[in-house]
Amino acid sequence: MKINVQLLLAFFLSFSFLACEGEKHDRKKDNISANKDEIAGSYGEQIANGGMISLAGMLETLKSQGKFEGKISGEINEVCAKKGCWLTMDLPNGESMRVTFKDYGFFVPKNAQGYPVVLEGEAVSVVTDVKTLRHYAQDGGATPEEIEKIKEPKEEYTFVATGVLIQDKL
Repeated sequence: MKINVQLLLAFFLSFSFLACEGEKHDRKKDNISANKDEIAGSYGEQIANGGMISLAGMLETLKSQGKFEGKISGEINEVCAKKGCWLTMDLPNGESMRVTFKDYGFFVPKNAQGYPVVLEGEAVSVVTDVKTLRHYAQDGGATPEEIEKIKEPKEEYTFVATGVLIQDKL
């Protein structure tokens, strides 16, 4: 069963990789706001603010069960600079977790770094290939030299969100 989940996630990551390369997009479809004051809001499926598991609790579930399904909260660390097609969050173990959006069906504002966020969906541990890691680095604004230094696949946690609730900064 674990292989099937990883294959499914690899398919979605590959689809996300290909779809994120397109330059044309519709702001209404993308949910990308031109105004910084319009970042807070709901993206994807509507979710309520409450009933979240801590990031440490999510990590424990991932280690013991191989996957986590539910709601978590944290702070947005980085967002795909091209379309808002992924974001990252820092985890309590010092690692970073990439969040993509189910079926590439919605995006978040590209300027949402530093905002508190609630996510609902599924997290798993995957091995991300070099090509995808380089693509993510390019989307994140890395220099060609930084991108070229990526030479090894990376085992990491990923989260596929069905809904995102970005909250106002305090």
